[in-house]
Amino acid sequence: MFELKKKGDQFHFVLKSGNGQVILSSEMYNTKAAAKNGIASVQKNCGDDKCFEKKEAKNGKFHFNLKSTNGQIIGSSQMYAAEAGVKTGIESVRKNAPSAEIKEVE
Repeated sequence: MFELKKKGDQFHFVLKSGNGQVILSSEMYNTKAAAKNGIASVQKNCGDDKCFEKKEAKNGKFHFNLKSTNGQIIGSSQMYAAEAGVKTGIESVRKNAPSAEIKEVE
């Protein structure tokens, strides 16, 4: 499920897996409509391997970004202790995002 949240006067979303764990977080958007467009972009681009960017942080942990076809980051994962966690996270985004419902939370 996507949770769409308002923080101050901006909006952002997270994608949660079936067990409630956050698997992808967005940037902040100025409008709710822009955040919903971000969700649509996640749903559109999550099936394309080229849109996932795997990274290693300076602390040795791993994470990934999902990018749109123009290279803009749509969402970022949590940090994983092992590189295998990135693969699992990407698979979870692919599985959950395309048909995930959008829930607006306060």
